[in-house]
Amino acid sequence: MMENVIEVKKLRKEFGDLVAVNNVSFNVEKGEVFGFLGPNGAGKSTTINMLCTILRKSGGEGYIAGKEITTDPEGVRKRIGIIFQENSLDSNLTAYENLYMHCQLYGVDKKVRKERINEVLDIVELTDRQKDQVMYFSGGMKRRLEIARGLLHYPQVLFLDEPTIGLDPQTRNKIWDFIKHLKERINLTIFLTTHYMDEAEYCDRIAIIDHGDIIALDTPDVLKDNLGGDVIEISTNDNQRAIEELDTLFGIESKQKDGVISFNVKKGNEFIPGMISKLSPTINSINLHRPTLNDVFLSLTGREIRDEQLTKQDIFKQKMRAGRH
Repeated sequence: MMENVIEVKKLRKEFGDLVAVNNVSFNVEKGEVFGFLGPNGAGKSTTINMLCTILRKSGGEGYIAGKEITTDPEGVRKRIGIIFQENSLDSNLTAYENLYMHCQLYGVDKKVRKERINEVLDIVELTDRQKDQVMYFSGGMKRRLEIARGLLHYPQVLFLDEPTIGLDPQTRNKIWDFIKHLKERINLTIFLTTHYMDEAEYCDRIAIIDHGDIIALDTPDVLKDNLGGDVIEISTNDNQRAIEELDTLFGIESKQKDGVISFNVKKGNEFIPGMISKLSPTINSINLHRPTLNDVFLSLTGREIRDEQLTKQDIFKQKMRAGRH
């Protein structure tokens, strides 16, 4: 059996009357890339902040490498690295100086500090830029340096909270190539949050979270297979009648969003000709594709994850909450 590095049992967080995380339970195995997928405000960052001892839980239990997040927070912190949504590097310092300061904060032995810094700089491929001030780094380089900083004390779990937020697609892809390389090289357990569907595909397993509840948890392939076949999307001159006829003629339950009807069928390419001949409304458009994680989320919640960044106001509110709790 695989070893569970993270164990969460009915973890809960309340902000007054707001239940941000609602009794969630899950485990993460050693060496696994585990993803929290959900829209902004779903409870992803709040869960990570509790597991990293930044926020006090309202209830439940959380264990990191056997250390409970409330009764042994210091033990937890020694076993984790965390990369926040917001850049927390000192731009006036060099890459090396940022890493050295982190070694001091985490009590890394003086005898091995230089060796550790050189090691993580090599891992993130920034050795040749170690003497440069961080203010001159690109967004992707800063992200890699933050990951290097999180590895200095040899954590058992690396938490990545929206690791590519605000980066352009090309840089996002490079960061993900690096994360996959990191997993293969040192067998590190990685727990990340994201609202980017394509990023979630890289995870070994995904927990889909919405309004503080985990509504599905499995591998990306299983979650997509559970939809039951291909996804067909149609628009007609009478969508309501088309929905009724899909139910009465084919026994299909469909959903409508923004004027488009969507449903799942096996062997969609064989189904479409019969549907066209039998539906009485005029079909204006048809789209057929294999299920995506966006389709999974739409099926589970009736809406799509909005591909947006946190506003400054959202970030300010999170920091204020963290300071008060």
